[in-house]
Amino acid sequence: MKKQVLITGGAGFIGSHLANELLKNGYKVRVLDNLLEQVHGENGERPAYLPKDAELITGDVRNRAAIRNALEGVDVVYHFAARVGVGQSMYELQEYTEVNNTGTAVLLEALIENPVEKLVVASSMSIYGEGLYQDASGKHQEAPCRKKEQLKQADWEVHNAKGEKLSPVATPESKTPDLASVYALSKYDQERMCLMVGNAYNIPVVALRFFNAYGPYQALSNPYTGVLAIFASRFLNNKPPLIFEDGQQIRDFVSVYDIARACRLAMETPEAAGEVFNIGSGKSYTIQEVAEKMAVVLGKKYIKPEITGKYRVGDIRHCYADISKAKEILGYTPSYSLEEGIQELAGWLQDQIAEDKVADAKEELEARGLTV
Repeated sequence: MKKQVLITGGAGFIGSHLANELLKNGYKVRVLDNLLEQVHGENGERPAYLPKDAELITGDVRNRAAIRNALEGVDVVYHFAARVGVGQSMYELQEYTEVNNTGTAVLLEALIENPVEKLVVASSMSIYGEGLYQDASGKHQEAPCRKKEQLKQADWEVHNAKGEKLSPVATPESKTPDLASVYALSKYDQERMCLMVGNAYNIPVVALRFFNAYGPYQALSNPYTGVLAIFASRFLNNKPPLIFEDGQQIRDFVSVYDIARACRLAMETPEAAGEVFNIGSGKSYTIQEVAEKMAVVLGKKYIKPEITGKYRVGDIRHCYADISKAKEILGYTPSYSLEEGIQELAGWLQDQIAEDKVADAKEELEARGLTV
């Protein structure tokens, strides 16, 4: 008999790709999503990209009745419902806390009454704060957050207590969390709450710390979505991508197809229960480098990124994934290079129209004193 899977937030970018991955592999899929306007637009209609064979229940994860209804007959739950956005989380504190923290609590209370075979929760690389670093001797160090006084002087790099510049290395799951934004705090709360309650009530739980996801169907008109989607929105409107600091900050970009496959493996691998995994590409790129790659592929090479020379509160300097644990236990190996992924993304973008709200979001942050 096919397993029935519920994906909360499943009409979103990653959730819809996971729905497709699960359906292709013989699972039945139900989606619970509130079709938030910031992500899905004013009409609140079922997204055209959501697979037709996925059942959609329109409802909020904070609503107990909606959760109970969605859980009926379900064997496995993927908990993806969350407000997403580092900058926005620093002024919409109540909204982020209610959706991400309280919504998770409502789901878990329902699962205590009606346990499932497995719960997979979407966590985030943002919980690390700064990634792992090493000093000149090669010794690994967990770096402190950069201070505003340093950033006001446009000193963007990370230094140790002696003032020596540190170099980034791949960040493993063992790195101590350092929560630099309300969003990061809420994602860590989601992760730990699920693992804690799962352990107490014998519900196998897996937490996946996603790095910077990209691919088709990402909300182009949401200025708080993924980096590549934000850049794409600017390019489609013939405007330069806005890049904070000096553009040399390092991130790990992972195809949404690889993320979807990792999510399926987390469900299918018994040894994954109780564990936390980084899901990234294991490769590092500067933000400026990615913007320039996208410009070339989209035929917008003449549009140069605008380096703002400003810091956004909640941002970190460098972080990319050590994925050795996911490789060993889940059998996860990324299939898409960034170059391949951008090429495919460009094909999808040809038919898209994006309302560019990036400048508005930047002004909002500036007005609230959230940029330096």
